[in-house]
Amino acid sequence: MKKILGFIAGWLFGAGLTVFADARLLIEAESFANKGGWSVDQQFVEQMGSPYLIAHGLGQPVKNASTRVNVPADGSYRVWVRTKNWVPGDWKAPGRFNVRINGRRLSPEFGVLAGWQWQDGGTVELKAGETSIELEDLTGFDGRCDAIYLTTDLSETPPNDLKSLRAWRDRLLGIPAVPPSAGRFDLVVVGGGIAGCAAALAAAEQGLTVALIHDRPVLGGNASGEVRVHTIGITGYATRILKGINSKHWPNGSELSLTDDRKRHATINAVAGIRQFLSWRAYGVEMNGDRIVHVNARHIETGEARSFAAPVFIDCTGDGWIGYWAGAEHRYGREARDEFDEGWEQHGDIWSPAVPDKRVMGVSLLWNSEATATATAFPELPWAAPVAKDNVAIKGEWFWEYSRNDLDMFENAEEIRDHLLRAIYGTFANAKKKPQYATHALRFVGYISGKRESRRLIGDYLYTLKDMTEGRTFPDAVVTETREVDLHYQRNYKDPRYPYDFFSTALFKKVPRYYIPFRSLYSKNIANLMMAGRCFSCSHVGLGGPRVMNTCGQMGAATGYAAALIKKHNTTPRGVYQNHLAELLRLVLPDPAKEPAEPAESPRPNQILIHAPGDELYRVLRQFPIETLPAIVHNAIRLIPQRGSSAKPASGYHFTVNAPVDVWIAVHQRGNPNIPAEWEKTKFTLSWKQGRDTLYHRQFPAGVVAVPGHSGKEKNVYGLPHLTFVLPSGPPPAEGFQITNPSFDE
Repeated sequence: MKKILGFIAGWLFGAGLTVFADARLLIEAESFANKGGWSVDQQFVEQMGSPYLIAHGLGQPVKNASTRVNVPADGSYRVWVRTKNWVPGDWKAPGRFNVRINGRRLSPEFGVLAGWQWQDGGTVELKAGETSIELEDLTGFDGRCDAIYLTTDLSETPPNDLKSLRAWRDRLLGIPAVPPSAGRFDLVVVGGGIAGCAAALAAAEQGLTVALIHDRPVLGGNASGEVRVHTIGITGYATRILKGINSKHWPNGSELSLTDDRKRHATINAVAGIRQFLSWRAYGVEMNGDRIVHVNARHIETGEARSFAAPVFIDCTGDGWIGYWAGAEHRYGREARDEFDEGWEQHGDIWSPAVPDKRVMGVSLLWNSEATATATAFPELPWAAPVAKDNVAIKGEWFWEYSRNDLDMFENAEEIRDHLLRAIYGTFANAKKKPQYATHALRFVGYISGKRESRRLIGDYLYTLKDMTEGRTFPDAVVTETREVDLHYQRNYKDPRYPYDFFSTALFKKVPRYYIPFRSLYSKNIANLMMAGRCFSCSHVGLGGPRVMNTCGQMGAATGYAAALIKKHNTTPRGVYQNHLAELLRLVLPDPAKEPAEPAESPRPNQILIHAPGDELYRVLRQFPIETLPAIVHNAIRLIPQRGSSAKPASGYHFTVNAPVDVWIAVHQRGNPNIPAEWEKTKFTLSWKQGRDTLYHRQFPAGVVAVPGHSGKEKNVYGLPHLTFVLPSGPPPAEGFQITNPSFDE
């Protein structure tokens, strides 16, 4: 079924005449045959009613979207366009666009009214037969079009409230109230991120037929080339499965994510038992008592609806949508610290509140730019300035994050995403005013939200901080992890005077190796529902460690294997735990003969990166971007060490140079660092978001340069290893200046 258009024609009969009365055509923008440079955005269907087209051009107008429709009769048609001014205010709307019908531009510009609503485009005279429609982007700044409605009833206004709008759309488009069946499967997995892909692979490996439903054309979720977050966490019990679908540790936002996209799709495509339903978005379930009978889904472009039946379902949506529609018990927000004894005294309310609230970790959009051969223009953006203020940057990272206690991750999802777009565009506009960024142009800005936390479904066991800090073991442990508990808070939450509301800080709590029980991966009140990913059964703080993608992938693999036992024994997820646990563990726990070994845990840091002067600078490996840098080291080569354990003194390290050098080390101001007397303390400092360092200087001849360790600490936390800056102090050797063999001291 094509969702190009729907129409209804009415006729009046009388006095021997048949008179044309009215005709109506609904054209869904996402179904345009040629989308040009416009993209389909399906993220906010529950809030505004439909997928839509977005002109995400990074400030450059995108190519026109176009389609052709058949007009049923000659007549005067009123044109309605459902759209939105996504930043209303005392400025020209950033997402303006034109609509052209048969090449003629309609007189109003669209995208200028606040909120999703139908904007009147006036009337046009149309002949029966084929008519062309085009969307012409005017700005490149995320104009959006949901639908176009043509009607010969010039007094008609289409409905806008969601319930009436959905019924009206389905009637015009001929979509049945009960969707036809897509088939019956052994397992339906909803959500094609790392958890969902792992679940599908594990189940298909055991011979199940799997429907994998995913609402984007690209698998991978946050790891996909649409969001570009690299996978972290250990692969644990699911290394063999995860190596085909996770990512390398490329920089967040990197186009290297596209290489891992291809690997992931090749892995899934090679499995005959997995039927992929890409670009299908689930929208509801049918129940029989406490069991899901089938999941309903629509294609995000054609609008075609189908139902997917199975004896068991796995919710890998991240947002817990399947469980929510089924009536599963769930939680949202932060528990009171005393409910599960999850307080951390030194961080107080930032870590966990005295009373429960609706605060959750936020959404990120990754972005970057590149230097081009010539100077590039970028406009003034008064609509972005109130968010970006005076912030200047040419690249974002994970800490470009936004949430607010009064904003809901569902009801306000589009507003949250759009706030980050304003922060990014406004920040880059500020950077373009600086001479050093004259040639920079935006290269990538995500528009698919990278979420961390929302709805959490409740299982027979609710996982909490104590399970990690005490290293609790479980008879049904199916996931293992070693990473810290990692919770984020908005910086202006801790300090309301902090000027930017789109930056976060991470709190890391060291814990021993921990384990997640299978009982946290199935619903306590929906008999045939499992969940894998960040919607698993846990508290807010309990989510802090296992929420990353490799760990979620382990959850997916465990639930996929459990689905095989559910079919084999005609049972439920709880029945697997109660009666077939040993069999589940034989599937989940790796066979040493087949499973690649998990990389050994190292108690010491093992990586030092050498960066050129123009590269982005972090205080330690991939953490804490430098904010201010003294001019004396602007042109220096940088050696950036791995953090290592904060519970131990920071290691010293050494490297080799082939010429005399001046060396500066940035010494973290924490306790007494015990810097050897040969190093001269200078007046220069550098700053990063959570600290300030003093520069120490020393000259070295060609040969080995030894950087001391840092033994200072406050309470139980040691200082960071030293960031090092190196400048040749004389003419470079004929072969060029070289730094080689950086290594941590034994």
